[in-house]
Amino acid sequence: MKILNWLDEHFEEYILVFLSAFTVIIIFMQVVMRYVFGNSLAWSEEIARYAFIWLIYVGVSYGVKRNKHLGVDALSMLFQRKGRLIIAMIANISFLIFALVMTYYGIDIVARVTRTSAALQIPLFWVYLAPVVGMIITSIRLLQNMAYDVRDYRSVKRDEDYKNLDRKESLASQEEKTV
Repeated sequence: MKILNWLDEHFEEYILVFLSAFTVIIIFMQVVMRYVFGNSLAWSEEIARYAFIWLIYVGVSYGVKRNKHLGVDALSMLFQRKGRLIIAMIANISFLIFALVMTYYGIDIVARVTRTSAALQIPLFWVYLAPVVGMIITSIRLLQNMAYDVRDYRSVKRDEDYKNLDRKESLASQEEKTV
């Protein structure tokens, strides 16, 4: 269970740190090779681009996990906590539908890819797999967020029910005093 909790907390972080460092190192090596040694690496630009593509799609799921994506909150600012949670659930459901559609069509594209990359000669299957994997992880994170939103919604509803019950009891006790 500790492993699952650790993966839940850090899975995207470690992948993103690795891909970022890898991309920076490859680009730095290319700059040194070109400007210091006067010779460039034929494969560096290609592998850096592919690592960056993976970085983007894993980053989407990390943004969902941390709730750090850009969003227009003008509508949700008009509502109390309960209304904001409902709007967040609608947004998460919409994003989930998008992620699932991307995954579905991405799998179809990955199944059809037969080419290899120009410099590295690796199957482009691995590059086209990035959106599929990213959207699958994003879907998992969206489902987690929706579960948290439902839990929060229930606690807000329960708190409102207790407040209403307290108001009814206080009104009933005031009526008893007046009678």
